[in-house]
Amino acid sequence: MTEGHDGHLPGLPGDDSHNGSHDGHGELVPGPIADPGLPEHVWRPTDVDPKAEKRAERQIATLFGLSTVCVVLFVVSYIVFDVNGGGGGATVRTVGGLGASNVALGVTLAGALLFIGIGLIQWARKLMGDHEIVEMRHPARSSDEDREETLRVLALGADESGIARRPLVRNSLLGAVGVLIAPAVIMLKDLGPTNRDVTDSQPYIGAGLEHTVWEKGVRVVRDVVGTPIRTGDLEIGDLINAEPETIFEVDENGDPLLEGVPLQIAKSKAAVVVVRMDPDENNPAPGRENWAVDGILCYSKICTHVGCPISLYEKKTHHLLCPCHQSTFDLADAAKVVFGPAARPLPQLPLMVDADGYLVAQSDFKEPVGPSYWERDSQQSTSK
Repeated sequence: MTEGHDGHLPGLPGDDSHNGSHDGHGELVPGPIADPGLPEHVWRPTDVDPKAEKRAERQIATLFGLSTVCVVLFVVSYIVFDVNGGGGGATVRTVGGLGASNVALGVTLAGALLFIGIGLIQWARKLMGDHEIVEMRHPARSSDEDREETLRVLALGADESGIARRPLVRNSLLGAVGVLIAPAVIMLKDLGPTNRDVTDSQPYIGAGLEHTVWEKGVRVVRDVVGTPIRTGDLEIGDLINAEPETIFEVDENGDPLLEGVPLQIAKSKAAVVVVRMDPDENNPAPGRENWAVDGILCYSKICTHVGCPISLYEKKTHHLLCPCHQSTFDLADAAKVVFGPAARPLPQLPLMVDADGYLVAQSDFKEPVGPSYWERDSQQSTSK
């Protein structure tokens, strides 16, 4: 860009301050560069020909329709192509050396988005208002008048887009965008097996959200070291972090029964705290009168709010505090919530003593441990 004779850049069309200079008396002297103005407006075919306008409208609706077809093909591809080859040693189908499932899903989803994009561009180029607009630079914060003008222009734009009087374009766009929800919904299945699938198949001991490795006769052992606990090992006010003996069991070859991911899952769900209090201070929930042994109670260590491990115990009040969000449970009153965001009491593990005098479980927990999930009521509890 060249400079004017006075050292400034040439002005924009309509800006007379750069088309000349003042002579000192307020008179504007013409500059050496004439204002070229704006080029003559050329009308689009769709502005002057109703048939071309209708044809463009049908083209845009067709693009939106093709987007819808691509979404349907995406869903069909997801169902038809097995990314694992169908099991049984079957080979995964490929296209050009790539997995057929990935190719089909990628192409159809890309097509759905591409056709919507092309349709919107065509709509803007052929049917929306066609005006030349010049916007001068202004302060960062618009004035109230500018804001009101902006709202007016937006309303005018909506009117000129024809979205209200072009139902074919509008409805086909809404349909194309609406069905794009289908890929997102259908791909939720790939987040992993459902709780019902895991519970029914039982790929490892205690699989599923409703179950743990606790069962009748399983000893309560100290966490980390795995030593069993007798009733005489605890005094009033004591708290012990514990796990089921199953976590530490090995087979005849000395190999652990649980290892890797199943071990970590088992430990996370079965972790408990064992406390002892004066039996007269314990207020068991109905049906739990025989779940304690000489004032020794056992509760899940997993907070029912968001699943944090908890063991901050105040022995005088029998309150157990979660350090994450300060949910507080009264262990002397069936671990009911006395403060904080948790919605349910801690699940209680029923205890008894085996022939050797060690603490063992009467059964698994009677309710799922940890935070709530969509397949159960967040307020549901056998404590009530």
